[in-house]
Formats: sequence, structure tokens, C-alpha cells
Amino acid sequence: MQARGPLMIEHRLIERMIAVIELELTRIRRSGKTDPLLIDTAVDFIRVYADRTHHGKEEEIFFRDVAKKPISETDRRVLDELIEEHIFGRKITEELVDANNRYRNGDEKSLQIIATRLQALVTFYPDHIQKEDKVFFPAATRHLSAEEQQTMLEAFWEFDRKMIHEKYRMVIESLGA
Repeated sequence: MQARGPLMIEHRLIERMIAVIELELTRIRRSGKTDPLLIDTAVDFIRVYADRTHHGKEEEIFFRDVAKKPISETDRRVLDELIEEHIFGRKITEELVDANNRYRNGDEKSLQIIATRLQALVTFYPDHIQKEDKVFFPAATRHLSAEEQQTMLEAFWEFDRKMIHEKYRMVIESLGA
């Protein structure tokens, strides 16, 4: 398997969550209400799976190793854009958390912010995934030997193996224990 394989498989799961978010966005527009628990679930997925797990593997392994290669200026520019897009996704998610907390506490005006942040995610992720799957991953993979890709795959598995421990250590720490 090429190193981009697991990343592309993860993209399919992220796309499924984006479809769920899109359904919630439609519900908000029709009913003028949202389910704060569904937003919490979507945020948890985005933070833990899409960002920390998936983007973590990209940034800490794939992008890092590809950046060491003599890639073209165009590919380097795309790499930089992808990293900036990850930062954008984190910012939108933080704003969504804040708006959801305010909504949960009775601030009805925050529903509009929730809707705009959900729309931003629904717009952002498909374009971002397309750029990675169709543009950057194929270009980057040409610079990696089979051995380098195998090493990356092993690093991906090790990264994933540690994730559940990292997540629940952060849960306990957030509870002050």
C-alpha cells in the first residue's frame, strides 16, 4: 500500500461526517434549532479524528517527510496551503465550540454563528480533501521510495496506536484530575 492510502481511506470517513453536518445544517435552516449534543459529537469527531489523528499523521509524518524532498515550488506552495487549511479548520471548530456553548446556555443569536461555522466546514473539507487526494498526494508520492512509504505506514500505525491514550489522558486532565 502507498503511504497516501490510509490517509485517503480516512478522508472517506471524514466525508461521511461532513454529510451528517450538512444534514444538521439543513435542519437548522428549516427549524431554527440545533441539537447541541450532535454538535458536540461532530466537534469531537473533527478534533480527535479529522484533526488530531488524520491531520496529525499528515503534518507530523507525511508532510514532514515530503518537505525534506526536492519537491517543486508548486508542490511546496500546495503543502503550505494544506497546513494553513488545517489551521483554518481548527479555528472554525473552536468558534463552533464557543457558539454551541453559548447556544446551550440560552443565547439564541449564537445559532447563526453555529450555522455559518457548520457551513464553513461543509465547504472547507470537500475542497481540502480534493486538493490532497487529487493534487498533493499523487505529486508527493512520486518523491517517496517504496521503503520510505513502508516506513511512513509503520509510523502511521504507531501514531494511531497511541491516539486513544492521548485522547483520554486529555479528558482526565480537562477534568482536573
